[in-house]
Amino acid sequence: MTSYDIPMPQPVNYIADAWSDCVTVDDAWNVDPNTREPLHRLVTTTPDDLERALQHAERAYEGRAWGEEERRERAEVLERVAAIIETRTEEIARTDAMTSGTPISTTRTVASFLPFRIRAAAADLLSTPRITALEADARDVRLHKVPWGPAAILTPWNGPSFIPAAKVVSAMAAGCPVILKPSEHAPGSAQIVAECFVEAGLPRGALQLVHGTGDVGARLTSDPRVKVVSFTGGPEAGRAIARSAAEDFKVLQLELGGNNPVIVLDDADLDVTADGILEGMTKLNGQWCEGPGKVLAPRALVEPLAEALTERISKLVVGHSLDEGTEVGPISNAPHFATLRSRVDGLRELGATVHQPAQLPGLGGFFMSPTVAVGADPAKATAELFGPLVSLHAADTTDEALRIANAAPSGLDAYVFGRDTDRAIDIGSRITAGEVRVNGAKVADLGAGSAQSFWGPAGLGGHGPDEAVRVFCGDRVVGVDSPDLPL
Repeated sequence: MTSYDIPMPQPVNYIADAWSDCVTVDDAWNVDPNTREPLHRLVTTTPDDLERALQHAERAYEGRAWGEEERRERAEVLERVAAIIETRTEEIARTDAMTSGTPISTTRTVASFLPFRIRAAAADLLSTPRITALEADARDVRLHKVPWGPAAILTPWNGPSFIPAAKVVSAMAAGCPVILKPSEHAPGSAQIVAECFVEAGLPRGALQLVHGTGDVGARLTSDPRVKVVSFTGGPEAGRAIARSAAEDFKVLQLELGGNNPVIVLDDADLDVTADGILEGMTKLNGQWCEGPGKVLAPRALVEPLAEALTERISKLVVGHSLDEGTEVGPISNAPHFATLRSRVDGLRELGATVHQPAQLPGLGGFFMSPTVAVGADPAKATAELFGPLVSLHAADTTDEALRIANAAPSGLDAYVFGRDTDRAIDIGSRITAGEVRVNGAKVADLGAGSAQSFWGPAGLGGHGPDEAVRVFCGDRVVGVDSPDLPL
C-alpha cells in the first residue's frame, strides 16, 4: 500500500429500510483515476431488488400536505443528518477526490458545505407554508403544497457527494420517498451520504439507495410508480429519460449541460479574462457542467489571450488528487478520458492549434494538461467539452460573437468579460443561457435570490434556492364552491 491508499468498500444497496449486498459485474472494476489501480468491483442491482425498492417507495408515499408537527419532525431529522455529515467531511472529501479526480483541497471545501446545504433545506421546510388560505369571499379555500410521489434521483460522477446530498435533502424536505442511484463511476461518496441520512433515523421508506449502470436507471425512471425524476448528466441519457417519462407525464428536472460560451469584449482586461477562464476551465478539473467551453474574442485579442492562458497553464501543478499541493488532478474515469481526447482530436481536425503546456506526473492515471485549442471553425466546434479544455475563436464584432454563442446554445451558463460592466451585463442578457457571469467563473450563486432555468438543450426545469424543494411539490387547491361565482 502507498500513502495514498484509503479504504474503498464495495458499494451496497439500502432497500426497504435495510442494507443488502449488490451483485458484482464480471471483470469490471472502479479504478483509481490517479493510477488506474482497482478500487472495488463494479456493482449493479437486480430487477427483483429494484422491484422491492419501487414497491416500498409506493407504500411509503402519503399524498397530502404535512401539518406543523410533521414538518418539525422532518426538520429535526435533517438537522441530525447535517450533524452526522460534519463528523465525516474528511472521509467524504477523500472519497470525492479518489473517484472524481478533483484535488483534495477543493473536495474539502465542497464537503464542508454539505451540512450548510442540509440545514438550509431544513429551514425551508419550516418557513415555507404547506397550506395557505386563499382570499375567497370568506369561503374556506386552501392551497396545498403536496409532494408529487416517489422520486428517482440519478446523480453524476463529477459531483459525487454534493449533488446526491442536495437533491436528496430537497426531495426529502418536500416529502417524496426517494430512490437514489448514483453514477456507477463514483458511488462511494453517495454511499457515505446515504449512511448519514439513515443514521439520523429516517421515517419508513424516506430514502433508498440502489447502484448500477444505465440499465438500472432506465428501469427506475420508466416505472409508472415513479412520479418525479431529477437527473444531472449527459444529453443522450436525458433525452432517453424524457421520452420514457412522456408515457405517464412524470415531472422532470433535467440538467444536461452544454458547450458554455464566453464572450470577450474589446475593452476586456487581459489578466482578469485569462484568470477567470483559467479558473473556470480547471475548477473540478474542468468537470462541471457550467464551466466555460467556447471562447469568442476580438481578433486582436486572440493571440494575447492564448499566450496568457498558455503561460498560466504551464505553471499549474498537475498531480495526484490526494496531494495537498495539486491544483489539477486526473480525469475521473476511462470513458470520459477517452471522450476528452477525442474532443481535442476533433478540434485539431477543425483547424485548431492545440496548446497543452502543463507537466504531467508519472503516475499512469487519466491525466491531461489543461488545453487551449485556438482557431477551429466556431460554427462546427459545438460539442460539450466538460474538462480542462477550452476552444478559442476570433469574432470580428460583438454581434457576431452573440450570433455564434446563440447559434448552438448551451442554455445553461455563459460568461462575459469586459471593463464596462453595464455593457457586459447588457451583452450577457442577450445570451441564451440560464446564468451569465461577468468577469469571473465561480460556482456559488451570484446572489441570494439567484435562480436559473435550463434553456433549450441544457434540460428541463432549473435550479436555485427557491427551485430546490419546489420541483418535488405540486399544487392542490381545496375549498368550498359558491353559487355566487360568475360561471
